[in-house]
Amino acid sequence: MRVFVTGATGFVGSAVTRELLDAGHEVLGLARSDQGAEALKSAGAEVHRGDLNDLDSLRRGAEAADGVAHLAFIHDFTNLTASGEADLQAIEAIGDVLEGSGKPFVVTSGLLTPQGRVGTEEDPADPASPAKHRIASEIATLALAERGVRSSVLRLPPSVHGEGDAGFVPRFITIARDKGVSAMVGDGANLWPAVHRLDAARLFRLALESAPAGVRLHAVDDEGVAFHEIAEVIGRHLDLPVVSVAREEAVDHFGWLGHFAPFGLQASSALTRKRLGWEPTHPALIPDLDAGHYFADPA
Repeated sequence: MRVFVTGATGFVGSAVTRELLDAGHEVLGLARSDQGAEALKSAGAEVHRGDLNDLDSLRRGAEAADGVAHLAFIHDFTNLTASGEADLQAIEAIGDVLEGSGKPFVVTSGLLTPQGRVGTEEDPADPASPAKHRIASEIATLALAERGVRSSVLRLPPSVHGEGDAGFVPRFITIARDKGVSAMVGDGANLWPAVHRLDAARLFRLALESAPAGVRLHAVDDEGVAFHEIAEVIGRHLDLPVVSVAREEAVDHFGWLGHFAPFGLQASSALTRKRLGWEPTHPALIPDLDAGHYFADPA
């Protein structure tokens, strides 16, 4: 299969590119820079120049492929509404090309399940979710199944971890270094689902190969890691005290991450595992943190 991959040089996308190539597929990777293009060439992928706002380039990439994995996203935390709108436009452009083809189209989303219980793949997007800017994209993707596209939504948890991670956890580590304490909000009992990037990459491949049209998939290994466990590992590795901050002080301590530090969610991947035979084999979040690579000297 020749797969057009957006976000092909990102933290998860580069792992998806490698997973597809190692499985014998061809990859046409979207690259917006010379550096990205060189990375794709070095990996053995074909380069397609463009970016998420260049809808014509997205259409051309989809036309040239047997399937599409859409991982690109504009992570502008100052205007996530605009980021969501750009994502929706990209999905609609690619979907128009794939209509009636029966080709697979796997679209990345967040865990949009309700809080207060273990969410499943059968849960529709919750309007109260912190990732609500992805709801329109998820709805549009699933609707493509009625238009002859083998579309599926692959929901990623808030922590996708592994070497090279530049997401939430490394930023909490940086804040701990800067503040001299490893902090949690309240008692840190709020839960964070997680998955290793290489396990997520394998699920993207399986979805492209065999996911039915119109399904939601959960790339979840840890259904929920208590935030105090994350804070304790950070404190232990940096030899810093673990402290609690009040919810109203979270933004003062964590900056914009203070909106996410109290976040709590549980999610299952039982249906995904049954449907596609996916089983995570790489370290869970806490063992991965304890491995030490997250705490290498930033210098």
